[in-house]
Amino acid sequence: MGGVAHDRVVAPDGVSLPHGVLLLLAAIAAAVVAQGGYYLPGRLFTAALVGSALVLALRSRPVSLGILPLACAGFAAWAVLRAILNGTFSNALPTVAAVGCLAAAALVAQRADAGQRELCASVVVGVGVLVALTGWAAVVWRIPSWSMVADGLTRAASTLTYPNAAAALLAALAVLAIALNITRPHSLPLAGAVYALLIGVGATLSRAGLLALLAGLVALAVFAGVRPTLRHAGPAGLGALIAFGTLMPSFPVAEPANTGLAVLGLVVGLAVTLGLSRAGAVFRLFAVVVGFAATVVGGLVVYRRDLTTLLEGRISTSSPDRSGATRAALDHVAAQPWAGTGPGRGWFVFTGPTGEARVMRYVHNEYLQVLVELGAIGLGLLLLVLVALAVTVWRGRADASRPLWAGAAAALVVLLVHSGFDFLWHLPVIVLTAGLLAGLAAPPARDHTAPPPAAETPVEAAAVPTTDAKENP
Repeated sequence: MGGVAHDRVVAPDGVSLPHGVLLLLAAIAAAVVAQGGYYLPGRLFTAALVGSALVLALRSRPVSLGILPLACAGFAAWAVLRAILNGTFSNALPTVAAVGCLAAAALVAQRADAGQRELCASVVVGVGVLVALTGWAAVVWRIPSWSMVADGLTRAASTLTYPNAAAALLAALAVLAIALNITRPHSLPLAGAVYALLIGVGATLSRAGLLALLAGLVALAVFAGVRPTLRHAGPAGLGALIAFGTLMPSFPVAEPANTGLAVLGLVVGLAVTLGLSRAGAVFRLFAVVVGFAATVVGGLVVYRRDLTTLLEGRISTSSPDRSGATRAALDHVAAQPWAGTGPGRGWFVFTGPTGEARVMRYVHNEYLQVLVELGAIGLGLLLLVLVALAVTVWRGRADASRPLWAGAAAALVVLLVHSGFDFLWHLPVIVLTAGLLAGLAAPPARDHTAPPPAAETPVEAAAVPTTDAKENP
């Protein structure tokens, strides 16, 4: 057990986490368990934890706020004003809570030093591994509360209950875990964590999750280097592909799940990941390339029927419901382009493929959702928030550990890309994770109450002899 020192808990390795950061991590874990924090009890509990974390962080170390909280405050103020104009102030509360949690999480995480940030990232990656494994188990054992049936396929949702939200969280944390593995290249637990997170993304069968993951890997390659990214993503990617191949027969609802094959594939994939992670560079490259080719070809030959079912259900860019909701959203924008319909009033009615009337609460695009509800003014203020987020992260690139900074920044890219395909910001766990990532990548917080370093006085300067004075008395 670690000891307690003042306002922080000390781990056995000597790295300590402030109580505020611990409460922030507890809030993320609580939101994961409480269905992403989507429903009111989960929202209230996570908000209380985040509020307490912010109070502790500010009391222990007051600092200047920076531009991100100010941008968030401007966006929240417009949401409140727009709701008041509609006579429904309460409709603005979810928006205010979301941007408030984003800013608060960033402020709390920013107060951690380099060692604390790495430990914090490891903890949140561990939470993601649990989400990934519960999602995989939900597909294998057909657990209704942790999975969702769509297009005749069982998709992993874990405790978040929504597969695409689970995919966004797991893809972001997978990129972060790869960056941590770059920092600790011989860590088998981190290699296993990357493997588990990639398996979790695959088990959700989320097209947007896969696209966002690829975008995050490209961003990580840009920020941290192509070779380190491929070196640490390749073994886990091959292992995850093997495990996904053995999981494929368990996806179709019409067929019984092949539990034994899925478990065997999980074990073999893990063994491949750990083995290649410790192998030499040349052998690792050769094994990953050959292994990917052999796995893909073998999957096409062995699972032709299951692959056909999967292709019909998920490997497609068409989505009639989303297309109909998008058209309805654009009609709202045309009717009220500047101020929008107001927070919480973005319901979308359209005609389904068979002629029936359909109603959707979300348009599955957070940027378009903001444009509908808060108009062009709200979208402009949101862009300011994103610019403030980007500036905050960019300023931290010189101070933070380079791989960790690159991982946090790339993980934010994952969430921003995926937000264009789903209603992620309505789940507190996603917003809190984004705030945590922003804090991990931000420059170290500086205490604005600390006195500046004392300037050298003339007397002190005169008391220090120069070289010339010694040589020429």
